[in-house]
Parts: sequence; C-alpha cells; structure tokens
Amino acid sequence: MITYRMDKEFKKEDVEVLFKSIGWESGNYPNRLYKALQNSQTVVTAYDSFKLVGLARAIDDGGMLAYIHYVLVDTNYRRMGIARNMINMIKDKYKDYMYIKVIPASKEAEAFYNSLGFNTSHHGVAQEIKNINIGDF
Repeated sequence: MITYRMDKEFKKEDVEVLFKSIGWESGNYPNRLYKALQNSQTVVTAYDSFKLVGLARAIDDGGMLAYIHYVLVDTNYRRMGIARNMINMIKDKYKDYMYIKVIPASKEAEAFYNSLGFNTSHHGVAQEIKNINIGDF
C-alpha cells in the first residue's frame, strides 16, 4: 500500500536513489538537491513501506502562484496513480492561489497534466539557464 506524506522527513540518500533511478541529473548533486527540497514550500512523498517511490515538489510566492517543479515516480511503480495522487495533493493545498503552473517535460507529460485540469499556455515557452560544473556542497 502506498502512503503519502507532506512532512519533508525523507532521507537524502533515498532522494538520491530515486532521482538517479530514473536518470535525472539532479541526483548527481545529492547535497544541493536535499537542500533545495528542504527549502521548498511543499514536498509530497510517496512510500511503499519504507521505500521512497515518488516525490513531487512545489514552490510558491505566498499567495498568487505555485509552481510544480519535480514530479517523479520510480519506474517500477508507474501507472499506479502515484503521480496523480501527489499532484492532486498539491492542487488541493494551493486551491486558493490564482495559478498553479507546471512545465511538462514531454508531449506525453503534457497530456497527463491536461487530464488533471491543467491547460497548455499559449503565452510563451519555458526557458532556462543551466550552470554547468557547479559541483555539490
């Protein structure tokens, strides 16, 4: 049975394993990643017993905008509704905010978010600056 938490009581090592298991680069910087998650306003975790199998995080401005940044699920636990449940928990927390935003990483992810009530924005395209060779703390 999958249990969900919003308490930031996860272990750095478990987060690193989860991120690396799906090939996300952030897992290569466990200290930075852990600090970033601890400083995020909202982190939802999903556990199968004591194993971390899913994580979603949101950052917000305190009243107008919440931005969902990470949504990841262990590949062995996909298609079980875990991501949907975590996102719904975030949506519920921020139901009084004007915007809840997410930038899907693919067309498949875009369709998934659309099924959860998100609409594709026609006002722009996500952009980023990636600082390489930053190292870990």
